[in-house]
Amino acid sequence: MKAFKAYDIRGVYNKDFNKEDVYKVGYFLPQVLKTDKILVGRDVRESSPEILKYLVKGITDAGANVFYTGLATTPMIYYATAKFGFDGSVMITASHNPAEYNGLKVSGTNARPVGYDTGLKEVETLMETRDIVVAEQKGEFHEINVHDTYLEFLKQYVPDLSGLKISMDVSNGMAALFIKDLLGKDIMYFYDELDGRFPNHEANPLVARNIVDLQNHVKENKSDIGVIFDGDADRVMFVDENAQFISPDLMIAVLAHYFLEEKGLKGKVIQDIRTSKAVGEYIAKFGSTMEMWRVGRAYAATKLKEIDGIFGGELAGHYYFKDFYYSDSGILASLLILDVIAKMKKKGISVSQLIADIKKYENSGELNFKIEDKQGAMDAVIDYFRTLETPTAFYDFDGYRIEYKDWWLNIRPSNTEPYLRFLAEANSQKLLKEIVDQVIGIIEGYGGEITDGH
Repeated sequence: MKAFKAYDIRGVYNKDFNKEDVYKVGYFLPQVLKTDKILVGRDVRESSPEILKYLVKGITDAGANVFYTGLATTPMIYYATAKFGFDGSVMITASHNPAEYNGLKVSGTNARPVGYDTGLKEVETLMETRDIVVAEQKGEFHEINVHDTYLEFLKQYVPDLSGLKISMDVSNGMAALFIKDLLGKDIMYFYDELDGRFPNHEANPLVARNIVDLQNHVKENKSDIGVIFDGDADRVMFVDENAQFISPDLMIAVLAHYFLEEKGLKGKVIQDIRTSKAVGEYIAKFGSTMEMWRVGRAYAATKLKEIDGIFGGELAGHYYFKDFYYSDSGILASLLILDVIAKMKKKGISVSQLIADIKKYENSGELNFKIEDKQGAMDAVIDYFRTLETPTAFYDFDGYRIEYKDWWLNIRPSNTEPYLRFLAEANSQKLLKEIVDQVIGIIEGYGGEITDGH
């Protein structure tokens, strides 16, 4: 089945997977997760009710019980999985993908991510090799209210935002379930109605065209900051008061002001292999060290727990928190970051000034290539630079990251889509351009073609 990915099950509904597939996933999940009760929530996509129906039928036909939360953000399901002691949960969502997509995000005990290597492959194998035998005693379907408990949890992090002018694009996504109850009426919200067709723009803030309305809103209203969520509210991104997009990895450094400076916590911070070198240098000022690891919740949440880290983040706008069961929450991250921004404003420091103090290097941003021979192109890029000069550091656990004194690059295959992803950072624009041009030339030589895919 095409929809099985590294982190979840996801694809175009009724093309990459269908209701029969969903039924089988539901049937075999209790066996793989070794549990007789599964927590289930869903987003507002038009296909989600049908997926819910067949997922529930599969789970209950296996003899396990379903506890259904109704509409949810993905982080709400993570929270409830751990908080209420579920050993299995499913969030029906395709996150930031277009409206015709849908999927299933699976978690285990304590909201542990269940990816292809940690359970989904076993589900897929069972679907292909085992027959369905409906249990003599079918499971039961229960509705539970998690919304109110999760809202109360988030309320403890609501900052004093008086004096801060905020533009907020909710992307017609699941953040609309909570954000107004948390931040009240003084925020300038838009696209804040739940709509699984995403009529205004795709719910993916990493694609430049999807943040244009937010940038215009910030300019027109002279806002101090712009905030935008993705479709299932596990990610959040920002633009500054000049409507400039802020690379999400830099917000790891902003969060250091909350956890390391204000709260005085000691411990490690996690970043992914694409993160700016400037972030580690910035958090070192607070006496913390950075741990670099692979991209994606399945890896990041597990690593953060393994090293007993405080928090961490990714270039894609995911932020992970020890006190949130090592999971990511776009809304929680937005509350903590806005807390820092509000306090900075009271000191006369704007968002752009704060980011300028963090950002010390020129960065290409992530470039995406559609290409068949991913491995060949990756190896060719690394071999080219290695023959010129010996690197100061080299990492090969998620594609490759090769570092030199004045620059570094990361090149990696997407775990969920047919792309090769590349970015570089250098201490001058001239050097950066030379590196980027060279890499583009090598990849194009292998049939690669630049695309805006995410």
